[in-house]
Amino acid sequence: MTNKIEVLDRGYVRLVDVMGSDLTVANAARVSYDKESTELNEKDRRLIRFLAREGHSSPFRHAAAQFEVYAPLMVARQWWKYVVGSDHTMDAWNESSRRYITEEPAFYVPAADEWRSAPEHSKQGSGEPVEWIIGQDLSGDLEEMIDEGLKLYEKAMRRGVAPEQARLFLPAYGMYVRWRWTASLQSVCHFLNQRLADDAQKEIQEYAHAVYTLIEPHFPVSVEELIAE
Repeated sequence: MTNKIEVLDRGYVRLVDVMGSDLTVANAARVSYDKESTELNEKDRRLIRFLAREGHSSPFRHAAAQFEVYAPLMVARQWWKYVVGSDHTMDAWNESSRRYITEEPAFYVPAADEWRSAPEHSKQGSGEPVEWIIGQDLSGDLEEMIDEGLKLYEKAMRRGVAPEQARLFLPAYGMYVRWRWTASLQSVCHFLNQRLADDAQKEIQEYAHAVYTLIEPHFPVSVEELIAE
């Protein structure tokens, strides 16, 4: 069973730790009746289906998973909404900071055939791919901007400027950042329901697919019931 999936050109999702299983969910619900199962059985599966169908969410918060994610900042900031904007889940988020580390910066640069047009009838999202020649030109422009930002960043560091200020020269949205995300099973599935959707930004969709692939084997019954088709 894999615990790491590569995403985009340099990113990845790694499953660091898992607490619980489908049996954890069933037993959390059964405690109301002072009952417990030692092995997952058909009654437990029916109970999980009932809990998901009726919106009884608290048993799904007794199971959790921790991920390490390496993704462009634009993906990280979308993901972060699921921590600060949630009042019914318990999430933890710890992110690397360029105030303290000076590892080689890495940036996401879409390939020439990965640039997308603006949608015709929406203010967000994207449409069809732009022409390859346009994409090639845009990729080149982005790489030039990154190179210039890196030169200025390194120049500032050589002059003794603190990393927390030198980082101002680094192009932000495409810069890769690394973080640990610990979330309940309910929270993970809430994230997946929204970011696996067709109208989600393509880049975060790819990360959501990786999260799904990593988490589903550990909670097959719960994930099947909680994730909308």
